[in-house]
Amino acid sequence: MKFSRHLLFGLLFTTVSSAEAQHFALSRLFYPNVTLKADYNVPSNLGGGTGKEYGLTRSGFFGVIPIQSEVQLGYSLKKKFDLRAVHTVLLTQFTQLQPTLDGKNIPDNGYKTLSLGVIRLQASIKDRLWVYGGGLGMTESNETFFTPQPFFWGGAARMHILGLHTQIMYGSILAYNQKLRFVPVFGVNKRFGRDWRVSALLPFMMNVNYRSTKWFNVDMLAGLNGYSGGFQIQTPEEKMLRRENYRQIKLGVSANAHLFTVLNISLEAGVTTFRQLKTFNSARETLTAYTPGTTPYIGASVRYITSKSKLSNRFTRKMGLGGGGGINW
Repeated sequence: MKFSRHLLFGLLFTTVSSAEAQHFALSRLFYPNVTLKADYNVPSNLGGGTGKEYGLTRSGFFGVIPIQSEVQLGYSLKKKFDLRAVHTVLLTQFTQLQPTLDGKNIPDNGYKTLSLGVIRLQASIKDRLWVYGGGLGMTESNETFFTPQPFFWGGAARMHILGLHTQIMYGSILAYNQKLRFVPVFGVNKRFGRDWRVSALLPFMMNVNYRSTKWFNVDMLAGLNGYSGGFQIQTPEEKMLRRENYRQIKLGVSANAHLFTVLNISLEAGVTTFRQLKTFNSARETLTAYTPGTTPYIGASVRYITSKSKLSNRFTRKMGLGGGGGINW
């Protein structure tokens, strides 16, 4: 059971870091699943005295696919036995992003994000728990799809279990998207009373969950996300490659209904704020910088659990991460 507790917490780190979840809780990320999601930002003033309005629509899918899970018995040079549990998952994502300027699609067909990652979760008597992972992807328009600027990430984290209702983690992520960044991360999962729970992976996401019934619960969430996509400007003389960077903080509430054992439907609404939009040339020089105004957004997601074993349910119940059924929907 000790190994399984650690593996569950490690999956939070890897899943949230490599993909922008609609919302999250530790127990939801333990199960292999495929999630379809979409959200829409109401157009708001672009800023900078332009008088134009910037909008954004996002849709896509995200999948968690296990590819290895086993317990291994080892023997070191110091003649000591070591019991090790390993769990490896494949993370896949496709997202269609469509920015608009005064209602016009720019670029015409938006941006497409494709990414793939592999995570190895390893717990042993000798080395405790470590999580290793990495992934790569790209965000491009149709015109730059065959001249991509890929991004990649890699990370490691150490996990600690402080009783049945509190878990913490700390680690770091090394990411490249036009520039190399080192990001320290800290995570916590804490249960308050019977129906309240706080999950956070700082500086990326924070979630407060209230479980009203076995099949219905509410999330209050905050998250930092965005995109960095390539596009092309064509003049009579040449074709010029550009890069557009966008980031925002999302504050919202979602209502979640768990149906037919394997299906979860969520509706979400809130605001996006602290928004920033920049464009760069091929020499990474800033060409424009805007701060679009705070605006409402709405979103929806459908998650299908591809595997729900009794063993997984028992893990989440023992740790206090989920409800009576094992998943804190």
